Amino acid sequence: METLLAPQFFCPLFNPKTSSKTPVHPSLLPRSSQSLTLTKPICSSLGKQLPQSTRQSFATPTSWFSHVHQGLAALAISLALNFCPLLPSGPALASEFDVLNDGPPKESYVVDDAGVLNRVTKSDLKRLLTDLESRKNLHINFITVRKLTSKADAFEYADQVLERWYPSVEEGNNKGIVVLVTSQKEGAVTGGPAFIQAVGDAILDATVSENLPVLATDEKYNEAVYSSAKRLVAAIDGLPDPGGPATKDNKRESNFKTKGETDEKRGQFSLVVGGLLVIAFVVPMAQYYAYVSKK
Repeated sequence: METLLAPQFFCPLFNPKTSSKTPVHPSLLPRSSQSLTLTKPICSSLGKQLPQSTRQSFATPTSWFSHVHQGLAALAISLALNFCPLLPSGPALASEFDVLNDGPPKESYVVDDAGVLNRVTKSDLKRLLTDLESRKNLHINFITVRKLTSKADAFEYADQVLERWYPSVEEGNNKGIVVLVTSQKEGAVTGGPAFIQAVGDAILDATVSENLPVLATDEKYNEAVYSSAKRLVAAIDGLPDPGGPATKDNKRESNFKTKGETDEKRGQFSLVVGGLLVIAFVVPMAQYYAYVSKK
């Protein structure tokens, strides 16, 4: 049994480096030497081979997983860029909700959220409305929005702005709000009791039905806003109404004939056709009669 368990039979399996010395029979070695000879090659060979085999077995899966992870990340970025629209920044993010939350303008009388008013119109409005407020203690704000999503029409939105900006009756008593919705081509005018009484219902209705929608339909937004301001100021000052814009007569002439014209044309056509039929029958008969009479 000692011969079968000799170290020289196990060492080549665990340690590829074979010793050049001649093996010694185990009976001639001390007991401590036998234990060292059996255990040392096993420990050293396992210590050298296990990390290397582990690295070889996990090298390929780790590399494959990293490639798959990078591919999925690139695909996610590509889909995000293609299907997620980039949000605009700055003033383009403004909406009717921003107008409500920001409150009334402090340095001007205009909130041009739609971006349709030029610098000249804003300057003229500020001069006209500043003079009105200094004389009559009435403050009018003009608001332009591109589209309404929270309210059904411009009148509801104008009332909402008035309530949000001036929550109490005392604050909104002498305030007026004019709203122009560019996409819907409509407008609205509202205000506190003092403002409504100073302007009058007739001018309020005329401004909403004439100045704002007619000029907005032609995309003349600057003229729509400024002409409305002049009309409101004139009514407050008791001056004659400058009137609304001249409406275009878009009535087109009809291509269809009237009943009288149709009857007249029909009579003329009947005469022409009758004359041709007479000529077609009479002339050949006359020629035939003349030919026969000569014979």
